[in-house]
Amino acid sequence: MSRINAKRWRVVENLVDHLCDSKQLPALALQVSVGEEARRYYKGRQRINDDENTLRQDAIFLIASITKPIVVMGVLKLLEQGELLLGDRVKQYLPEFGCAGKHGITLRHLMTHTSGLPDMLPNNRELRSANAPLSEFVKQICELQPDEPPGRIVQYQSTGIAILSEVIQRITGQPCAEYLKQVLFAPLGMTDTVLGVPDEWYQGDESKVNRIVELRIPEELEIEPHWDWNSSYWRGFGAPWGGLLTTPADLGKLVQMLRQGGVYEGQQILSTRMIQEATRDQLKKITGLSVAAREGKGWGLGWQIVTGANSDYFGDLLSPGSYGHGGATGTLLWVDPKLDASAIILTTEPQEPRGEFLARITNTIVSAIEA
Repeated sequence: MSRINAKRWRVVENLVDHLCDSKQLPALALQVSVGEEARRYYKGRQRINDDENTLRQDAIFLIASITKPIVVMGVLKLLEQGELLLGDRVKQYLPEFGCAGKHGITLRHLMTHTSGLPDMLPNNRELRSANAPLSEFVKQICELQPDEPPGRIVQYQSTGIAILSEVIQRITGQPCAEYLKQVLFAPLGMTDTVLGVPDEWYQGDESKVNRIVELRIPEELEIEPHWDWNSSYWRGFGAPWGGLLTTPADLGKLVQMLRQGGVYEGQQILSTRMIQEATRDQLKKITGLSVAAREGKGWGLGWQIVTGANSDYFGDLLSPGSYGHGGATGTLLWVDPKLDASAIILTTEPQEPRGEFLARITNTIVSAIEA
């Protein structure tokens, strides 16, 4: 049975201390589980200009693209209920989507980043600067022409996840944020998790919005202050591709459910078979992909599958078949079934494109595990 070596765990804490004390990272929250054992470690500043070690124990983080597989899990819940099939064409649910070469795009294509759609709209910056609503993004994505026909390339794309959120709304009659709360967050007891900050988070002397950790945004990103990740616009926007706010403890409940085959505290949130399918490589099922297109890549249904070629973010030591997702705000979640281990690493420093700090921390965590 795997367990954490206490002496080697100290190496993990020392690295976190160094990264925060040297101000390479403003803040970092770590939650690791190995077998039945759990460790957590918090370090850094709640606000960028705070003195040292003000990070709250109940701090709320913007986890960016870790949002994506969670939205996909919402769609998979509909699949379990018989509402849709992975091979269904998207235009079956959004007729206006079926134009400009997108007729053949399926739900599976969107979940595996094989739709051929671009990552973002070409006028993404202008839409955000205008504080455009999500509905305008969805409308323009429906009008897009893909870069390639579906099933030809593996191209990471946020636009496809936006469309999946709209599929949820068309089928259920509920906004994606409300649906996820109903079928995932509430059953898991994730009471500090939202896709888009609601008005009530701003109310009261101890408002929840004060618990949101401030991100340090590098100048080279040239993000406008009125729509950056710290702005009220972006926090309330609820981007299905990257807008989830949560705590390590809440996210840990979702990870526990994944590791237990869809079960959490006696509730079957998703079926064991669904978890197995979502967390194994789906690219072999995309018949139009060439061997070169698959090379070094692995995608489940929303989850990235760790391969020997994709050490970015995930480090160098995770077992083959591990899965997870990273986020542009400096976040990472991974599960290693072979080691019976998982980690949630939430920072407040964007680390694109390589996620070096996340990878280094992951290497120290895995090295602390005795199998």
